[in-house]
Amino acid sequence: MARERKTDRRTLYTINAIKDAFIELEKETTFEKISVKALCEKAEISRATFYLHYDSINDVLDEVIDDALLFSENASGTVIDLVDIIKSGKFDMLGSNDMILPACQRMADSDKYHKLFMDASLSEYIIGRIAKHEKEHIVPELMERCGLSEEYAEMIFRFMLNGSFYVNKSLGWEKNEKWYRFQKVLSVFLDAGMSAVSGECIQ
Repeated sequence: MARERKTDRRTLYTINAIKDAFIELEKETTFEKISVKALCEKAEISRATFYLHYDSINDVLDEVIDDALLFSENASGTVIDLVDIIKSGKFDMLGSNDMILPACQRMADSDKYHKLFMDASLSEYIIGRIAKHEKEHIVPELMERCGLSEEYAEMIFRFMLNGSFYVNKSLGWEKNEKWYRFQKVLSVFLDAGMSAVSGECIQ
């Protein structure tokens, strides 16, 4: 994990320089080929400065992913929220408020993070990062709505997360007309599935 650190202007500047350098390197190569040495050169800092703020490149990656997915109190939308919004006929809301979108869909259309999310070597890692943040919100909701055990709810959550991620990836992480149409179809599909499961005794 990233170390505890000060939040003064100079520290924040250095942290942002490191993250920006990471993003630039990711655009030039793959994550596996990014070294601390290359990152320090790109950010124009010393290795000692890097290790004042991070223990490893993975810590930088975690923060960049969190920045991309807008993990904060203001961005709390989940795939279930998306289903409810579309079911209520408020589909137009999706175009004006990214905060209500599920995590892996919030960054669609982001030039800054596009290459990061297209890096095949990072897909499983990013999915794991999303799961860590979203599990506590979605699993209990699935348990309540569908009458599922925690084990079953978590399996369905992971199915939904992996499917959503790879569909977004296949669409090039572009929030275009095709993307919006698919969100509608996917939400209808998920709503029907949750309704069907809640009416069946499967345990």
